[in-house]
Amino acid sequence: EGGFFMIEINICVGSACHLKGAPYIIKSLGKLVDKYNVKDKVNLKGEFCMGDCTKAVCVRVEDKIYSLNKENVQEFFQEIILRRIEK
Repeated sequence: EGGFFMIEINICVGSACHLKGAPYIIKSLGKLVDKYNVKDKVNLKGEFCMGDCTKAVCVRVEDKIYSLNKENVQEFFQEIILRRIEK
């Protein structure tokens, strides 16, 4: 039996990421958290510049930075986040 854990998704809200769509990514991730009913397992957090502006929008989960956009945000949530929850 695994202990309870919370997955923290840090979304960059620095200027480059903001211009590349961070508000959209935050809204999308929020909707996905609601859709899959995982509010008690996923914490969304804004964070200032992660130093990888060319990858905007940067999203960090644990020590890994992902580059998200409108096209891959759902796949990221299903592949990276839901898989961690299901373990």
